[in-house]
Order: sequence, then structure tokens, then C-alpha cells
Amino acid sequence: MTQHALQAARRLAPRLAARAAEHDRDGSFPTEDFRDLREAGLFGLMVPTALGGMGATFAEYAAVATELARGNGATALVFNMHASVTGALGAVTEELAEALGVPDEALAARDRLLAAAAQGAWYAVAMSERGAGARLSQLSTVYEPADGGWHLKGSKTFCSGAGHADGYLVAARSAADPSVVSQFLVPAGDGLTVEPTWDSLGMRATSSHDLHLDVTVPADRLLGGVEGLALVVAQLMPHWLVASYAAVYVGVARAAVDAAAEHLNARNLAGLPAVRSRLGRADAAVAAAQLVVAEAARRVDEAPGDAETNRWVWRAKLLAGTTAADVAASVLEAAGTSATRRGHPLERLYRDARCGSLHPATSDVCADWLGIAALGGDPDRDTTVPRW
Repeated sequence: MTQHALQAARRLAPRLAARAAEHDRDGSFPTEDFRDLREAGLFGLMVPTALGGMGATFAEYAAVATELARGNGATALVFNMHASVTGALGAVTEELAEALGVPDEALAARDRLLAAAAQGAWYAVAMSERGAGARLSQLSTVYEPADGGWHLKGSKTFCSGAGHADGYLVAARSAADPSVVSQFLVPAGDGLTVEPTWDSLGMRATSSHDLHLDVTVPADRLLGGVEGLALVVAQLMPHWLVASYAAVYVGVARAAVDAAAEHLNARNLAGLPAVRSRLGRADAAVAAAQLVVAEAARRVDEAPGDAETNRWVWRAKLLAGTTAADVAASVLEAAGTSATRRGHPLERLYRDARCGSLHPATSDVCADWLGIAALGGDPDRDTTVPRW
């Protein structure tokens, strides 16, 4: 079934690419792309087969995300957020649930959310905040018990898909104990206000607007049914918080190489050795980054949370982000000034690729994490500021 997902992604990529320029120009959300994803059943990619989904592994997700990003990186990036939510929920095994103290009713609630995704619902992530970034321990959004459920109040930024998703994964701190960080799946509707703020250099079609919350949700919307699991899950499943972006930016980098080759052939520039060498180096760099992402994904599937697995996760994010930016810049230079015109695929891909290093964890944070690990330290704790 997951082979069907990869074939669907490859089939959809040209459609996504055909719409990408318009949505980038207007900063509009690619609604048609998400209709296609829904009709292809891809919202159920990470949902276990027992709940109606495809039951994909992390490696299979990475392959699908790369293909989607070759069509439109912005669409793949928003899809990544949905896959992160469903993938993390689906990865909670009975053994892990017991170790974390997750009650049976919370597992039943989780299964309802996953089954809804398999039927076509999709979820966004509302974690980052102005002044705090993605560091969970620094959030200002708070929650407290209210009327048999939970009341959440605060503001989020960089919420990809804001105003379009069926629900939002919201991270918030306990009003009673700020050291406790929990996550909730908040349904779209009353109590949520989208403030259009997204007008960016790249990934312009993600609708990553600000989201303001003043909402009460039922008790079963507390993910895991236990307060304080957010920071624990961040360390148990860093691949969803750190490296799931990596597959997207490998796809963007590959799209840049493909677009450059088409442009160079059309302009009769392929006979220039300097141009060919740039394209050759770009091809090799993208292939190397893709192998690192694949190795990280393989290790996640075989030994999730293992120390060496986590090192590969951070390597994948670092290399994908830097490779995408470097490759897109190099092939744009090879293509020449005509490729910098607004609306040219390489101009858009150059801007989209530049965003890869900026997603959490940023390239500098990834490099610092890996440096501490290489020195024999604990990269999650040996730092002057919290990782999360």
C-alpha cells in the first residue's frame, strides 16, 4: 500500500509544480493540492492500517515527501506538519504508552484522531511563538482545567496551513506549573483566530500565519491523556521535530537541479564546461544529502530514540538545509540572469531552498548539537539555552 503512496506522490508532483508559480506569486494557499492529497489517501499515510491508513514507516514518509517537494516544496512542507502529527501519534506503541502512563481512554481518543485522518482530515502544527521560536520550555501559551476539559489561551506564529486545517497540534504550558508542557489537538472553529502575517522570502504558499487561541476543548483533546508529555516526546521522537523537514528540502534541491538542466538545455548553455561542472557538483551534493536522509530514516525505523539514530537525525537536517541552499544558489548562477526573473522556477526554488536551514532546528543549532556529541557530551543537556 505504501508503494501506492509513492506512486501517487510521483503522479501528483507535476500537478503541484504547474500550480506552484501562481501560489508563490500571490502568497495563496494551494487548496487544489490538498484536495489531490486527500483524494489520493495520503492524509492517512502515517495512520496504522488497523485504523484505515497506509501504515507507512518513517523511511516511506521521507520518500513520499521528497517526491511531493519536487512538485511544490510549500505543499510538501505543510503536508510534513500533518505527517508529523499523525506519525508521532501512530508511533505510540502499547509498550511506550504503558511506560508513559497513557490511559486507555487517551489511546481511544488518539485512534479516533488517526481514523479521521485516514478519512481525509488533516492537521497543522501550532508550536512556535514570537520571542520563543520552537522551544517548548519557553512558550507563553498556557492551559488550565475548565468545565470538564481544558482552556487554552495564547498566540502562535509560523502555523503552516493556518485557516485551512481541520485541527491544530497546540503546545502549551500549564498555568499552575510552567515547567509542565503539554500538547492538545484543537479542532478548527470558534476560539481560533487567524491573523494573516505570512509574507515571506520563500515558501510563500504555506499560509504560515499567526494563530490566536482563546478556546476550551474536551478533556480527550489532551494528547496522551497525561500532562507534561511534550518535552518527553520531543526527546523520544526527535525525527518528527528535527529531520522530517530534511526530506522536503532534498526534494526542493533535486527540483532545482532538474529546473536548471531544463533551462540550460533550452538556452544552449549545456556546452559550457563551467556550467556542466556546476550541475554535476549539484547532482552529487543532492544525492549525498538524500543518502544521509535515507540512512537517518532507516535507523529511525529500526532503532527509534537510540543515541546513534539521533545523531543521524540531526545530521540529516543539517545537511539537507545547507545542501538545498548551496545547490539552488549555484545552479541559479549557472543559469544566468534570465533565471532570476520573477516567475522563473529557479528563482522560486532559490527562495524556497533558502528556508531549509531556518526551520527548527536551525543549521547552527544542529551543528552545535553534533559538535557536543562529537566531543563526548550530552547535546540535549550540555547547552546554555534549552533545546526545546
